[in-house]
Amino acid sequence: MTATRGRLRSADWFDAEPKTSFIHRSWMRIEGVPDHAFDGRPVIGICNTWSELTPCNAHFRDLAEMVKRGVLEAGGVPLEFPVMSLGEAIMRPTTMLFRNLVSMDVEESIRANPLDGVVLLAGCDKTTPSTLMGAVSCDLPTLVVSGGPMLNGKFRGRDIGSGTDVWRFSEELRAGRMTEHEFAEAEACMSRSAGHCMTMGTASTMACMVEALGLTLPGGAAIPAADSRRKSLAHLAGNRIVELVREDLRPSRILGRPAFENAIRVNAAIGGSTNFVVHLLALAGRAGVELSLDDFDRLGSRLPLLVDLMPSGRFLMEDFYYAGGLPVVIRELEHLLHMDALTVTGRSLDANTAGAPCHDREVIRPFGEPVQEEAGLAVLRGNLAEDGAIIKPSAATPELLQHRGRAVVFEDIEELQARIDDPDLDVDESCVLVLKGAGPRGYPGMAEVGNLPMPKKLAEAGVRDMVRISDGRMSGTAYGTVVLHTSPESAVGGTLALVQNGDEIELDVRGRGLHLHVADEELNRRRAAWTPPPPHDSRGYVRLYVEHVQQAHLGVDFDFLRGASGAVVRREAH
Repeated sequence: MTATRGRLRSADWFDAEPKTSFIHRSWMRIEGVPDHAFDGRPVIGICNTWSELTPCNAHFRDLAEMVKRGVLEAGGVPLEFPVMSLGEAIMRPTTMLFRNLVSMDVEESIRANPLDGVVLLAGCDKTTPSTLMGAVSCDLPTLVVSGGPMLNGKFRGRDIGSGTDVWRFSEELRAGRMTEHEFAEAEACMSRSAGHCMTMGTASTMACMVEALGLTLPGGAAIPAADSRRKSLAHLAGNRIVELVREDLRPSRILGRPAFENAIRVNAAIGGSTNFVVHLLALAGRAGVELSLDDFDRLGSRLPLLVDLMPSGRFLMEDFYYAGGLPVVIRELEHLLHMDALTVTGRSLDANTAGAPCHDREVIRPFGEPVQEEAGLAVLRGNLAEDGAIIKPSAATPELLQHRGRAVVFEDIEELQARIDDPDLDVDESCVLVLKGAGPRGYPGMAEVGNLPMPKKLAEAGVRDMVRISDGRMSGTAYGTVVLHTSPESAVGGTLALVQNGDEIELDVRGRGLHLHVADEELNRRRAAWTPPPPHDSRGYVRLYVEHVQQAHLGVDFDFLRGASGAVVRREAH
């Protein structure tokens, strides 16, 4: 192993002034820590987002034990610690409200304790970006172990995907084409094992993002949670984090501009979640890397879709892993990527993926024979989105990517829920559904409500898609012609707040336009009459969030958290 560079950070706790070191070492002995744990061995924190309230991460106790084995085997001292977990399917009003809170929890837990390096155990959607944002802010050697996707769902002889088929089945139920009994049967068939969504939703996208950035071991994104190789990878991660400390290989050496450009291009090729945008922007802000919304369009919007996974395709993450996983995609994109980018292995992205074989060309296509010719996220601008909005063309109806229609407006989620099934709703399939009050401040938390359901009377008539616009997000497992992240949001007075029923809205994805056809004089009159909505809460974390959260085009982080803080603690505990 490479010799330790200088004094370990943990020595400031365990090998410092006698009284202080006595206190720290003595209380650690409560847990049976022996003498030799204080002889200069790297102390590795295992940041665990396990919780029974986060079913996707419910197997993390086992993964933590595997990481500990690896740390001990490599000569380190593993110390597991909990942080707030975020269960996407359960928490209200939205886990995005708490992403920044968890990042603060992780950052302060790392900084306040005698850690030399950290392994992040993350899986469910926001647990990956939140823990990574906190760790990058501290900039100690860091390695991510994702929890892995569930096994494929099985329903009546075919595979079904979490999220994607939920939205489809829900619409079928509302339209009367699926019975309550069939709906309940599908529910029991979908989640068959530990792990996060097995579609290319946000959780799978985040795991791929981490691998593309070089922050996990090669091939780690796609291994199913139930596969024993997931445990083996956790063991190897425990080995490697000790070496990272000895090499002093920190995130700041890995997360340069090239790594972020790689992630954007890889996300386009896999058909990744729209949520990728706000999370990568926030992470770049923590890492001190200049990244803008336009970079996502310039670098990734016109790349081919190579991975045939739901919601943009047919297969699921289990199939993706058996086909060869992300290393195959990286090799297909090698002429577009910074293959010399450094990773946590201490080697380049090129070295990590050399010779990666593809075992199923139906699942992972060659660059020249894609699923779709252009599939990346498109950034839209216009008077309805001065600071930008995004759409995922690969999950949209091609005929709707250029469309002009009459606005049907819902002022907030409660009005949507109250009116969407009303048979007297003045709507037809050419209309544009508009939802306000779903942005960072407006919800609060920028909830995944942007994929508005079809009006019931249209769903019953067979309508499967319409243009929908909001300042919210949508699940990475969702699909449709859905414009998201409209910025500035309606709650802060963006033009979205001024849209009225009957206004004409034009979507032009090819021309990257989103325009409200209302005269400037009329918009000025409406703006003068507009008043901001009252705050949702006047105390606690929600108040902090609303007062400091940034808009979607900046990553929805807190304004006071941009830029790394480091891990130095300048005052003693006693």
